[in-house]
Amino acid sequence: MSGLAIEVSVAPEYQAAESSEAESRYVFSYTVTVHNQSPHSVQLMARYWKITQGSGDSQEVRGKGVVGQQPLIGPGQRFRYTSRAILQTPVGVMEGAYTLLNTYSQRAFEVPIAPFRLAVPCQLH
Repeated sequence: MSGLAIEVSVAPEYQAAESSEAESRYVFSYTVTVHNQSPHSVQLMARYWKITQGSGDSQEVRGKGVVGQQPLIGPGQRFRYTSRAILQTPVGVMEGAYTLLNTYSQRAFEVPIAPFRLAVPCQLH
């Protein structure tokens, strides 16, 4: 257990202008906020995402940092970024984890990211 209080929240949004139902291309942006509620600085070192399509097919994405950065987040600070996911179905789910480094103890730890839904909004006629 890391003992560090890190809160991760995600706000997904459907990007209709970039999507095409005819091509089974559904683009979603998602804005992630990482709030460091601990007394020590942390550095976001790596990410892991599992993206599950409405069909049940899933893919895993791993990489260093986020959006080309490995941000240092001080005590009480927030780091926010926006990224994208492209699905082949109008509904999907993403979940994952960040690997963070406690800069005080030099110990790495994982923070899970709860599943969140990607869905094309219903069109009411």
